[in-house]
Parts: sequence; structure tokens; C-alpha cells
Amino acid sequence: MLLIIDDDPAIRISLSLLLKQAGYLAQAVADPETALRMVRETTPELVLMDMNFSLDTSGQDGLQLLAQVKQLAPQVPVVLITGWGSIALAVEGMKAGAAEFITKPWNNDALLQTIRTLLSLPVPQGRGPEPTRRQLDQQYDFRNIVGQDAGLLHVLRQVGQVAATDASVLIEGESGTGKELIAEAVHRNSPRRNKAFVKVNLGGISASLFESELFGHRRGAFTDAKTDRVGRFELANGGTIFLDEIGELDLSSQVKLLRVLQDRTYEVLGDSKPRRLDIRVICATNRNLAEEVRAGRFREDLFYRINLITVRLPALRERPQDISLLVQHFVAGLRTTYARPALKVGVRALHWLQEQPLPGNIRELKNLVERAVLVSGHDELLPEDFQAQAQSLPTRAPEPGELPAPGTMTLDELEAQMIRNTLEHYQGNISRVAKALGLSRPALYRRLEKYEIPFE
Repeated sequence: MLLIIDDDPAIRISLSLLLKQAGYLAQAVADPETALRMVRETTPELVLMDMNFSLDTSGQDGLQLLAQVKQLAPQVPVVLITGWGSIALAVEGMKAGAAEFITKPWNNDALLQTIRTLLSLPVPQGRGPEPTRRQLDQQYDFRNIVGQDAGLLHVLRQVGQVAATDASVLIEGESGTGKELIAEAVHRNSPRRNKAFVKVNLGGISASLFESELFGHRRGAFTDAKTDRVGRFELANGGTIFLDEIGELDLSSQVKLLRVLQDRTYEVLGDSKPRRLDIRVICATNRNLAEEVRAGRFREDLFYRINLITVRLPALRERPQDISLLVQHFVAGLRTTYARPALKVGVRALHWLQEQPLPGNIRELKNLVERAVLVSGHDELLPEDFQAQAQSLPTRAPEPGELPAPGTMTLDELEAQMIRNTLEHYQGNISRVAKALGLSRPALYRRLEKYEIPFE
């Protein structure tokens, strides 16, 4: 049974009819006292509740009711109903234990999708023994993810459980820990696996291009819009969109993204007709978004919108026993790539690698192994082969403006980042960017296409 709590009879009737048509059994009540009695007598599967029940519109009565409901039934998900102008109040409710919030007037499809998602999430159980990697692989598809560390297995178990839902997922972890692989695993194990999986690097999109890149534009919508452009959200419709580096998004773009995630509708630039979205959203960041919120650099309402489920990837130094497995995995691929079938890594070399800090995580390890293979003239790699490649690594974090530590970025990644920075510095002026980088315009265009860097 789904419980609706709202003092407005029109809203109670509207929600009751909507839920009944969707096949849910629903009960609607008008006041907190009746609601609490029903929660005590028959624990509902989900609660939809307004935030105001008196002339006082501060929402304090709603927050008080939420606390009482969560005390009586802590496992029951609560969805708050609020106005767009009261999102700060909804955020307070999320901090107090609400699972989601919707704004009036709501989109019926988005609301029903939210309810389906919350009802499909696994109920938290006591922490039992983690399954083995073999057991997880029998149940889920985790190809390309290497490791058997207990921390990683906990992440994979969590991914397998939430993949079957449409819950928004926030993947946190340092650079190089494999956040994109985890996002792909969520999609691959979901009911949307046969639909599109669209990756968007938000760190490479300037504020001026944000709407065009994500929502698309019509010919003539702005200067130089000579053709129609399909946005990333439209490409991902029906499937999954992966918003990488969401912590890099500027505040104005965060507002636009929040609107889309809230209403599940968007408008193409130059076309005022709203379009509906059926999409699963996965975000990733190497920043601490909670700290970014406290510093005022990331919107709190967007933070709570994207992290219904948070997955934290352990750094490689937290799972040193997986280093040897990763090295063997990389070497197996390099045997074929470089036609060296006898290639292997010695035991002493594996032990040496396990003792390294590897701040660039898996990406740094992979680059270190490949460089050692390229430089070494013998088939068994020794500690000296890796030490020769790693001895120039700095022991401190680079200062602003310095090049990244060797092994933390490939040349392609470094070139792509330099192009993005120069594009932003010259506000997308292709001629000035090409001149600054010492490239011809055609050469710059080839690189923009190679690295999938948006430009106008």
C-alpha cells in the first residue's frame, strides 16, 4: 500500500487516481495524526507527503512528520511533495531521511518512474559475508573489471543490486580508479542494456556550449548554428547517460541540469516544444561533492538529486593485493599487441609494484607496465625495468601550472586536456586556439574530432 499525505483534496484525488491507474493500491489522508496512525497499523511500502499542513508555510510541520514516520518505519522510502521555490526545504527533508522529492506541478511519468525505482531498490540488510568474485561473475556481467579485494567485491555487489533499478548513481573515486568501467557495468547489468550508453565528459564542455551539447540545437538558434544538432540526452533516451566529472560543472549549468533531472523534460535550443526523457543517469567525480556543497561550488539540491545511490571506488593503494592481478591482465594484452608471447613479470617485480603509492591508480599502473614492456629487451620484467620508468616520479603533488606526474596521464590525454583548456581560454575561437597551439585549422579540427571535444 502507498500512503499519500496532503491537506489539499485536489492533490489527494489526483495522486490517488494516478497511482490506481498505474496498478498501485493507495490510501490518501489529510493530516499528520491520521497518517501516523496508519503507519503504526499498516506499514506502507512508500509514503508521498506534502511539506505543509498549516498556515505556517515554513515546512516545519512537514519535517516533524517526516521524522516521526522515519522513527516508526525507518525502511519505508518517503517522497516529498514541494513547490519549485521550496527546494531548499526539500533538501532539508533529504538530509532528514527522505528518499526523493518532486515539485508541483509534477510530471506523471517522472513521478511513476521515481516510485518504481524506490520500490525496486533492495531493502538494506545486515552486513553479511561478501560473495566471492566467482559467485558475482556467475550472477552479473563484470567483464574488464579486474580484482578480488574485499572492498572491490563490496562495490561490485552494490553495483549488481542497483543495476536492475533506475536509481541515479553517483560514483566517487580518485582519478584512474575505473569509474567509467563501473558506470558501464551498471548499464550492462540493467534492463536498459540493449539501449544506448552515452558518455559525456562535463569537464570538457564550456558553459557557453553546455545546452547545445547536452540538449541539441536547431539550425539558426544562435550564430554559427548552421545545421541541426542532436543533444547527448536525446542520443541516450531510453538508455543510460554517464555524466563524468560532474564536479567540474559551473553553477549556471548545474541549474539547467537540475531542471532536466527533476522534470525529465528538456527543450532543444531554438525549439520551444518540451521533449520527454526516459533515461537512467549515472554521474562520476573525483571531487568530494559534499565539501564542494559546503564551499558553495556545487548546488545542494543537485547533489541530493544525483546520489540516490553512492558508490565509492577504493584507491589502488587500498587494494594492493589486486595489483598483481592487474599487472598480469595488462601483460596478457601486451603479449598480443607487441607480438611477445613469452612476456611475463617476475615475482620480485610484482612485490615491488605492490609497495608503490601509485597516486594515478590503475591508469598509472597500466602506463607504467606498458612503458616497461616497450623499453625492456628481455621477456621477464624485473624490478629494475619498472624502477627505470618510475624513478622520475615526483614525491609531492604538482603545483598549479605544472605538468602532471609521469604515468598519471597518457600523451593523448595530456593533448586533449591542453586543447580543452585553450578552447576555454579563447572562448571557442578556433583560429586563435590553432595559432596558440601551433596547429593549422584542419589539424586542430582532426584533433577535436579524435578526442570528441565539442566545438562550434
